[in-house]
Order: sequence, then structure tokens, then C-alpha cells
Amino acid sequence: MKIQIITFFLFCYGYSQNITKKTVDVLVIGGSTSGTSAGIASSRLGANTLIVEESPWIGGMFTLQGVGACDGNHNLDSGIWNEFRGALRDYYGGAAALETGWVSNTLFEPSVGNKIFNQIAAKEKKLEIIHGYYVVTILKIGNTVTGATFKNDKNDILEVQAKITIDATDIGETLKMAGAAYRLGMDSQKETKEANAPLKANNIVQDLTWVAILKDYGKGTDKTIAKPSNYSASNFTGSCMETVDHKDIDCDKMLTYGKMPNNKYMINWPKKGNDVYLDVVELSREDRNKELLKARNYTLQFVYYIQNELGYKNLGLADDEFNTSDLLAYAPYYREGRRVKGVSFLTYNHVADPYNQKEALYKTGISVGDYPVDHHHKQNPDAPDLGFPAVPSYNVPLGSLIPEKVDGFIVSDKAISASNLINGATRLQPVVLLTGQAAGTLAGIAVKNKVEPRQVSVREVQQSLLNQKAYIMPLFDVKPTDPAFESIQKITATGILKTKGESYKWANRTWFYPEQNITVQEFTEGLNQFDKKNKIVKSHVLLTEQEAVNLLAKAGAKIQKGNYSAKPISKRDLAILIDESLHAFEKEIDFSGNSKAKK
Repeated sequence: MKIQIITFFLFCYGYSQNITKKTVDVLVIGGSTSGTSAGIASSRLGANTLIVEESPWIGGMFTLQGVGACDGNHNLDSGIWNEFRGALRDYYGGAAALETGWVSNTLFEPSVGNKIFNQIAAKEKKLEIIHGYYVVTILKIGNTVTGATFKNDKNDILEVQAKITIDATDIGETLKMAGAAYRLGMDSQKETKEANAPLKANNIVQDLTWVAILKDYGKGTDKTIAKPSNYSASNFTGSCMETVDHKDIDCDKMLTYGKMPNNKYMINWPKKGNDVYLDVVELSREDRNKELLKARNYTLQFVYYIQNELGYKNLGLADDEFNTSDLLAYAPYYREGRRVKGVSFLTYNHVADPYNQKEALYKTGISVGDYPVDHHHKQNPDAPDLGFPAVPSYNVPLGSLIPEKVDGFIVSDKAISASNLINGATRLQPVVLLTGQAAGTLAGIAVKNKVEPRQVSVREVQQSLLNQKAYIMPLFDVKPTDPAFESIQKITATGILKTKGESYKWANRTWFYPEQNITVQEFTEGLNQFDKKNKIVKSHVLLTEQEAVNLLAKAGAKIQKGNYSAKPISKRDLAILIDESLHAFEKEIDFSGNSKAKK
């Protein structure tokens, strides 16, 4: 009788669940930094799009994880990143109003970032956002992802059928569920050919941080929190002695690192601060959440240290940011998780020396960044020192968003196909926001054309991004306001006109030099790599407009008759001439950047 009662109870419980079913064009799993932009981008292309996010906010690292200090891309005014930053500047009263801390040119309150992302998203009629649900299974038919199921804390079920599903979680939450092959931890030098990679692969990921936002409650106030369990001041001794790049600082300097408008302070400090090493990626959700309590506690310890040991009792946890029991961020700041094995694999070498690699991945770029290779490993004594290997500004290839074998599925955020080493650069917020925009664009085009993501034209995605005022090449010295911007972006993405990369402090650069001239040999070398039928002319004479016209005509360009100058032609004018006459960008390429053979 007892067994029958239990069985009857379980039967009733199962059928008492609230099950909601939805069908959409594009499902975005996670309202993260990339998930937010992916949803906005795909809906703008006409796809009915749904973002499902567990927390009450969207925006990921920028907002619900509390990292309201933008790392990089200050001089890359690209796409949704530029749109978001422009809205921040409007809100606070100009660019200077965001320069409140020394770690970034753009700092803002996470709650304001969430507000702005919601305002942008609310304008899209084909975009819906559902909060409070976490993913539990991926739906598949054969080798094709067809959607996902979610649960909330009330055990309600949300089942979503979708033509395209995007994993926009911070740690590649659904890669294993989808059956997509992935990497985790540090790659070996043998696999990646990266000089700074360790000799042997390991499973070490970057330290994570549970961010706190402090607020200045005024001189004479005491906002000191209760002493956290396991507190030890020795963990934080030396936190305000020097930076990670060994520059001497004092405690005021340390705190103003992440100072935000309205006298708030981001506490996300790597040197003897609140970074913590936790190996949680492969744990179940329940076990992961238990383990992550250690990160919350460690941050509270650091807050207590700042208040009690350093004497900043007036700095208390902000009561107007996160609606959590301890006032910490809604989620941890993950720097790394699973990385999909994609149809392209971006390594440090592709970024550092793009023109001398087997694959011309730079030609397939869809997202840009300029931040250094930044790894956080101070909390794990077993982690090898990867240093800060120099890079120029760079782009992320489209093929890094597409799994090797699984269809109906796109990957964004930090789970793209990239090596552990270069993930230290591609993981930063503005880059990830732009990668999400590209993921949403790829999804929208795949839905429109009724094809799998791997069948979408690289050039069609890039052209759509250019139409969205986004960069595909990471050019420092040609802004979107330049009338030749699109032509220069296109022609540098063909490799006909080359760029020059520069590692520069914390904001790396790639130069086009639009006013410079090039030699006949440089130009013909560019034409030759574009199409081997074009002969290289070994002449160091500066290329004139007339000679450029002659050479382009030989290459098959359709040139209008006219009087062309015998003076050297600038690279800007040359890019326009190539774009308008040769239509080089319209020549299809594969995910390696090679020309596609005509069928």
C-alpha cells in the first residue's frame, strides 16, 4: 500500500508540472554578453528569436557578472559594441564621464548596463527574453540540434523548438549535451605550434572571480560587513603594493582601478585580490553551485579586508545594484570554459602573424579586438606562466563559431573554437559582444536561406556585418565615418592590400595607412595571392593611378574609360578603385580563407 501511495504521488507530481512549449527561428541559450547581442542581431534580420537567461538581467559580464569596466576596443567603434557604448555616453553625459577608473576608458554601473541592453532589445519586435530558466537538455534529431528544454526553480519546464540554436553560455554549458567535441584547459605546443603554450596539455582553466560592487556611503559611516567564515587577512596582504605588470601602487590606487560613476567601485582585483581557482566546468549544475559558494565567500573576505584592515569602512556593498542576499553579482565572472572544436581553429599564431599561416583566417573575420593575451592564474600554483605574448589588434574567424560536425548549432561567447592561449584575448567583453553579433547574424542568414550555418557564405555574413556598421578587419586608423571605410574593410579582407600590426601597451593596433603609397611590386604581390594568374612585377617604383588601372584591367577588372593620373595613388583611393572595378570581395571563400572553386 505504501509503495502504491508513493507511486501515485510521483505520478501526480510529474503531471502537475507547468510545461510551456515554444517554436522559434533562433534560440539563444544564455542572455550573456554574446547572447544579448546575438538575440538582437538575429531578430534585426527578421528571425523570430528567443533568449533564455537564468538570472534577472541580460548582458553577461558587463552587467549580471558585475564587470562594468570594458577591456579593450576603445578605438574599434564596431557594431553593437559602439551602439551600447554610445548609449552609455548619452546616459552619463559624454565619453569623459565614463573615464572614472584607470583600468578602462569606459566604466559604468552594471545596473545601468542592464537597463541599456533592455532598452535596445525592447525595440526588436521579433525578440523575446525569458528569465529564470536554466538549460537541462539539448534536443536533437540525428546530428542536428533542434532546440532545448529548460527548468526553473519551481520545476516548471520550458521546451523550445528552433531552426538554429546558439550556445551563448559563459562556459559552453551545452556543448557536451549537444554532442559537440570540445577542448578544455591548456593546449600543448605540439597541437597549436604556439611558443608560449605549455609542452604538455593540461586541464587548468583561468581563475574566476565573483565580483562585488562597493559604494561610498560617505565619510564617517561604517558599512563593515560581518566577518566571513574562513577569513584570513594573509590571503590579501600585498593587494595594494603593485599591479600585475609590476607597477607600484597604494591602496587608493588599487581601489580606483575599477571606480565607476556615482562613487562606486568594481572589486575584481587579480593581485592578492578576489580571483579564485575553482575547477567547476565539468561538474553538474548542483555541484557547481555548491563549489561556487567558495568564490562568493572569498570575495566577501576581500571586502571585509578592505573595510577592516585597510580602513575603508565607508565603502559598503552597493544596495542598488544586485538583488541578491549578499549583494554580490548574480553570477561569477568566468574567464574560460569549454571551447568547441570548430571548422576553424584560431591560435595565437593566426593573430600574431596572420599573413604567414597555412589558413588565411583573417580573411574570414567577423569580430574584432585589441586587448592583450591576458590570463589569470595567480591562484593556482600548478599553472604554468604563459606571460603576456605580444599581439596586434585581431579578428575572430567565422568558422570558430561552427562545430566540426553538429548541425543546427552555433557557439559564441568564450566557447568559440580558439586555443587556450589566444582565448586570453578573445574572451574580453567588447570582443565577445561582437562575436555574439556575428553569431546572431550567421543564425539569421541561415534561417533566411534555409541552410545549415556551415553552408552560409562567409562573404554574406561579413557583408551583413558591414551593413550593421561592424568591423570585419581590426583597423585602428580607418573609422566608420571615413567614406572609404567599407571598401577598405573589404579589400583588406581579401589580402590584396595588407595591413601592419603593432603590439602597443594595453590597446594593440593594426594599421592600414590610408594616405600612404605602395610599390608596383607590393600591389602585384597582393593581386597574385588573390589569383595566381596575376603575375608579380618586381618593381619598387611607386604605383600610380594609371598603372593601377592597367594592372587591374589585366586582372579582369571592369574599368571605366577616363583620364587617370600619373601620380602615385593613395591606399585609400586604391582600395576604392579595387572594390568598384575588380569586385574582389564578391569572390567566395571557404572557412580557411581560400577561394572556393566554381561549381
